[in-house]
Parts: sequence; C-alpha cells; structure tokens
Amino acid sequence: MGRPNLLFLMTDQQQAATVAPGSPCQMPHIDALAAAGTRFGRCYGPNPICSPTRASLMTGLLPHSHGMVDCTHTVEPYRAELKPDLSFWSQVLRDAGYRTGYYGKWHVERSNRLDRFGFDNYEVTRPPGRSEAVPGKADGSGYRAHRLALGLDEQDRRMARRHLVRQKGYRDLLLYGIADEPVEATGEHYIYSQGIDFLRRAAGEPECPWLLFLSVHGPHEPYVVPREYYDLYDPADIEQPASFGDDLAGRPAIYRRMQSVWSQLEWEQFAEATASYFAYCSLIDAQVGRILAVLEELGQSDDTIVVFCSDHGDLMGAHRMMLKGIPSFEETYRVPLIMKGPGIGSGRQVDRVVSLLDVAPTLVALTTGAVFECQGRSLLPLLQPGDQDWEDEAFAEMQGQRFAWTQRLLWRGRHKYVFNTFDYDELYDLEQDSHEMRNLAEDPAYAPLAEEMAARVWQIARETGDFNLYDAQDGTYRYAPVGPELGRAGT
Repeated sequence: MGRPNLLFLMTDQQQAATVAPGSPCQMPHIDALAAAGTRFGRCYGPNPICSPTRASLMTGLLPHSHGMVDCTHTVEPYRAELKPDLSFWSQVLRDAGYRTGYYGKWHVERSNRLDRFGFDNYEVTRPPGRSEAVPGKADGSGYRAHRLALGLDEQDRRMARRHLVRQKGYRDLLLYGIADEPVEATGEHYIYSQGIDFLRRAAGEPECPWLLFLSVHGPHEPYVVPREYYDLYDPADIEQPASFGDDLAGRPAIYRRMQSVWSQLEWEQFAEATASYFAYCSLIDAQVGRILAVLEELGQSDDTIVVFCSDHGDLMGAHRMMLKGIPSFEETYRVPLIMKGPGIGSGRQVDRVVSLLDVAPTLVALTTGAVFECQGRSLLPLLQPGDQDWEDEAFAEMQGQRFAWTQRLLWRGRHKYVFNTFDYDELYDLEQDSHEMRNLAEDPAYAPLAEEMAARVWQIARETGDFNLYDAQDGTYRYAPVGPELGRAGT
C-alpha cells in the first residue's frame, strides 16, 4: 500500500462526553468509527475557544507560541495575530504530493487564504446570521447561493420555535431552536456535500493521495436543528449534570458572576437546550455517515486515516452554566478524539492524558513518516497495544478573551491545577471528584502538590517562551504557590 489518504472531520464546541461509551447522545456512525479505531478518553484542547485551539491543532504549538490567542473576529490584530512563517502539518502533506481540500469553518487566522497553509481546494463557510467577514476566495458565497437555490433566505433561518436569553441592555441571545427548513439547508449538509464532491474528483487520480478536512459549525450555539433531529430526544429524559446544583463556593468569584447569566433559565430550559445540542450532534453524525459511505463506495476505506475531533467543549448545564469561556471545567476542555485507519489499532479505548497539540506530529508520522517539530508529542506509542512510554500530562492556557482573565492549566495524571491570575487558584482530584465540586487549592494537606504543579507550569512557560507569564517577578504578581525560579531546570 502507498501513502494513506487522510479524512479529517472536525466539529465546534462538542463535549467529549457526547462520544463516550453509554452517552445518551446518539452518534452511531461515530460509535462505529471508534469501534474500528482508537478513542482517546482524555484528550484536552490547549484553549477553550475556537481560534487559539484551531491554530494549535494545525501547528502543534501553544497559543502564545503561534500568536492567535483570541478569536479572529473579536479583537484587533495586535491582540491576536498568527505569527509568520509557521509550519502547518497540512503544508507538509501538500509538499509530499497530497491533493488537499478544506471545506467549512476555518477561524485559524484572518486572511482566509487557505492556499497559504497547504490547501489548494477550499471554501470557508459561515452559518446563517453570522456577520464576520470571510474575504477573497473564501467568501462563503457558495453556501449562500445554495440556500437561495432552496428558496430560503441566505442569512436568516426559518424557525418553528426558539428560545431567547434576554438581559437588560444586551441584544437577545438565541440559545436553541427548531428550524423549519430541510436538512439539506444546514451548513453541515452543505459542507459534507462539498467534501463528497472532492472525494469523487480525487478518485479519478488514484495514484495521488489526498487530504480532506471538513470543519462544521455545530454543535456551537445557537443549537438550531431541523425538527426530525430534535424529535430524536425528549427533554424529559435528559438527566441533570451532577454539578447542576453547585453554588461554586471556593471557586473564583467570576465563575459565580458568569453563572448568574443563566439564572433566568429553569431546568426545563436547560433540558431543552441539551436536547437541541444532542440533536445537533446527531445531525453531524448523519453527515459523517454520508461521507464514510462514499469512502466505502469508492473502495478507499482501508487506505484512509479518519480523524474525528472538536476544538473545545460546552458546559451544557454543568455547574448551572452554558457555553464556554473562563470556567476551567472538564466539560469545556476535554474534547473528542477518535482515529481509525492504517497504523491505528482497532477497538481501543485509550485513557492516557493527551492534547490536541499531539495531533500534528502524529498525522505527519502516519502519512509521510517524517518528524514534525512542534510542542506536541506523536501519539504513535498509544495507537497500538503494548507497553507505552507516555507521561500523563497536558497543558492549556487562557488569555481571557476580551476581558483578559489569564489562566494556565496543567493536567498530571488524576490531578488538575489552574493558575488564576485574577483570583485564587484551583486544584482538583479528577479521580475522586470527577465533577470538580471541591477545590483543593486552599487545603493545607494539598499544598505540596499545588507547589509541585505550579512549578511545572512555570517550567513549561519558560520552555515554550511564555515570557509574559514567566517574567512575573515584580512584587505586584507574587501570589502563585511558588515563583518562576522553581521553573528552572534542576530546581
């Protein structure tokens, strides 16, 4: 067999729990993919919002290293700009002779010129109602024309039902709803149709391996789905998260302030939102089924690596909150990661701690055999049975979005430490307290562990050039459990 093809399937804001064994979220095609491949149960994103994580996925670098520390459409370029001349794994594949295509949400950087990053065929789309610009070749006009051809407005969806969050002085926030439109009108169906067209064209050149990246907008809010998918779920059957009654005592005060945003919602609305979210995941799963069927039809299933992942999660009622952002909980940071294909073990559940940073070097190794220099680690040791030399550690950072709350997060084995520059820190034992209800950071019995993990955070900051954090030597900033001098090698 020659070099394998690569089909990369990405969602936006999907909890890892939706693809976990026994999940009430119905994703049969993803379940089948996992059964034929390897599912990672503890994969963490390096940031809880889109652009920083997506740029990290493509470069294998932490956000402070690649420069995209906030979302492309939300801040001025000086606050989040991709650094020049970075290596993308997609460029490596194109340079190795791969035919490349990308369809859907990009959000990695501002130009939307994907040919600069290894993709010769592409279309960047945005869902109806989104106003951020997508200039040049990536203007999203194909999807808008598609909606017009169906007799629908290119921007506004027809909805049979919707729920708005209303607050004084803010625009109404559409949280979830039922679309009075066919499945074919969804961005997800359109994006996968573009991908299917790419596969059929690529099949005409069997001597040339291909890379196809499909990136949908769901299940990001607003959770609006056609009725046939919403009807798959009964909100009365949705169980409350174990942390739903959490008063967030002992956690940063901003968490409680953010929790108050959702105080107008009763459990009934949380349940309806969750049903809509699950329905959105099921809609995406159906699209995955469509493209996998075409892959089988073309006789390329056995020669193709398939990757399914998301950029970050959604609180979805955990700690009585929705969406994502500064709250550091697992529902936001833990993401799906499933891989199947040549060189990847089948029917495996891997619960070692890994990061989305690790995807880039893994894919380059599996497709070209080359080494991709970055801050991630190749997952090859975990893709086959046997003894694995692997350290259970992952690191993430949060630059605070518009309001600049700075955090650094470290997972080591069963523990998670959160350095909050704006409030007291957090420390959780995820084995004994999987719902993160008890902050151990102020418990004297855990002071040695907090110091050890804080020292490791400083060390990573030093090793990766996170000097805005590492050089916090001024007396104004000396409130971590230990200081950055313990981040030096050998101390």
